[in-house]
Amino acid sequence: MQSRHIHLIGICGTAMASLAGMLNQRGYKVTGSDMAAYPPMSNFLASLGIPVAQPYKEENLDPAPDLVIVGNAISRGNPELECVLDKRIPFQSMAQLLHDEFLRGKQSLVIAGTHGKTTTTSMTSWIFAHAGRNPAFLIGGIAENFGSSFAVTDGKEFILEGDEYDTAFFDKGPKFLHYFPDDVILTSVEFDHADIYKGLDEVKTAFKRLVNLVPRRGRVIAWDGTANVTECVARAFCNVERYGLFHESYWRIEDVKYEPEQTSWRVSREGKPWGEFSFPLAGEYNVLNATAAAALASGYGISPEQIADALASFRSVKRRLEVKADVNGVLIIDDFAHHPTAIAETLKAIRSRYPGRRVWAVLEPRSNTLRRNVFQHELARSLALAEEVVVAGVFKSDAIPERERLDIRDVLADIRKQGKSARYFETADEIVSTITPELRAGDVVAILSNGGFGNIYEKLPQHLQALAAGR
Repeated sequence: MQSRHIHLIGICGTAMASLAGMLNQRGYKVTGSDMAAYPPMSNFLASLGIPVAQPYKEENLDPAPDLVIVGNAISRGNPELECVLDKRIPFQSMAQLLHDEFLRGKQSLVIAGTHGKTTTTSMTSWIFAHAGRNPAFLIGGIAENFGSSFAVTDGKEFILEGDEYDTAFFDKGPKFLHYFPDDVILTSVEFDHADIYKGLDEVKTAFKRLVNLVPRRGRVIAWDGTANVTECVARAFCNVERYGLFHESYWRIEDVKYEPEQTSWRVSREGKPWGEFSFPLAGEYNVLNATAAAALASGYGISPEQIADALASFRSVKRRLEVKADVNGVLIIDDFAHHPTAIAETLKAIRSRYPGRRVWAVLEPRSNTLRRNVFQHELARSLALAEEVVVAGVFKSDAIPERERLDIRDVLADIRKQGKSARYFETADEIVSTITPELRAGDVVAILSNGGFGNIYEKLPQHLQALAAGR
């Protein structure tokens, strides 16, 4: 019998590409389309033999598939979506299909929050896998320990990243409300996704609704570092366990040591020593992420010793402080920056791992929040943690009304007032050709973008190598 054909519009989004892989593993015929495919997801789909048509056009739906999954970035006017509606081809959102096809009958463990959810989901999945639990998982990035962003297994637990972004053009609620969690990790709550949320109150409402889905027998593992998180978990019907650096934290982090090759710390539970951990990652935020993952795992009978063994071998996630190249002593790091807080934590982590080295922050304002001026001053403060700041043109700036658009000139002026060098170049090619001769051994270049950024990740190392070779 011919397998059911499922077509994904917007397949190169991280979650959509992962869903495509999961459906492929289930034996479905999977195809997809996108406007522009770029690594790592384009490579990932190619490795699975899933064809990606570019750009969007009606012909991509000939012959008509049995079901179309409409990505949340797809809106009316997209030629494939218009064809789906005209011909009444059955369609669903990614989140709804995920629930119907994969989550039924599983323990749903949802990791949510403005920051840190991809890494925390990866850590949690690795801890469960290392302990022999054989979890299914879905991560918003490629976890290096697995070489994948998903796993479809017969284990009891399904660990998944809970995204607060909207679900589809026909479903404007957050995707994570489709996942009906048994347990939740809540890492942080800040204003983000300025294209769909009007303000912080709307963001908090979304997270409150997620918490309200957790059954009485479940748990919420919540960071105790901000009042926003406290407000979001205040009316939970289940047990809430707070983690953080305070003396009164239920899961308290103590004695953190940042060393050149590893980070180590201790955790006490309700004031009593519970575990000692270390891993090769840098940054306080990663210590917090790992502690949240450990706290969740403990509720499933995984011992502190098993958790420690797993974390010691944790290898992070693609595009999260990922070292792309080391050319003649110049270290090039890729990070999926999408918010001023994330940028600040990334630069702090780089400083803790590479003390005394000159740090460059090379930013593409690409996320729907960074492209706007809602966090303009916060962005300047975050970028000023680097000695050298280079900012590219706002991605698809014409799509943002001018009164709402990020004013790069003001950002650069704010950074210069803080005594740091700050420059603007429109394209990645201009950045590469200008800064390559200025780089010297010992420099650390943090490339900050949640997109392809003109392939700067490959171009900059190539130019450095060519310069060294005298070409």
